[in-house]
Amino acid sequence: MKRRDLMRHLRDHNCELIREGGNHSWWGNLLNGRRTAVPRHNEISNFLVKKICRDLGIEEP
Repeated sequence: MKRRDLMRHLRDHNCELIREGGNHSWWGNLLNGRRTAVPRHNEISNFLVKKICRDLGIEEP
C-alpha cells in the first residue's frame, strides 16, 4: 500500500500525527489514546498496514 493512502486512511479514522521520529512517524488515535509507529517508506507491506490498524484500534483498509 502506498504511504499516502495509509495516511489518508488514518486521518479518516480520527488518527493524527503526533511527532516525526528518526525513521518513523508516530500516529495516535484521538478516540482511544492508542499510538503506533509508521515507517517512512513509499510502499508499506499489507502485513504491516494490518498491524498498524490493529495497534490503533481501527478497521483495516
